[in-house]
Amino acid sequence: MGDSLVVGSKVKDAVKAAGCNCAGDLTDALSAEVAGLITKAAGRAKANGRKTVRAADL
Repeated sequence: MGDSLVVGSKVKDAVKAAGCNCAGDLTDALSAEVAGLITKAAGRAKANGRKTVRAADL
């Protein structure tokens, strides 16, 4: 995968705080999910005639 959209150390800290261990592939999978959310939100913004993606587009 290309550049990550999530901070690996922050993901690991959050998983550890939840009392679990973090698998090595979790950050890549989470980054892919975030990329999908961004693509979907951008499409919604464009469909509404905007170039600005808002929180409501998620």
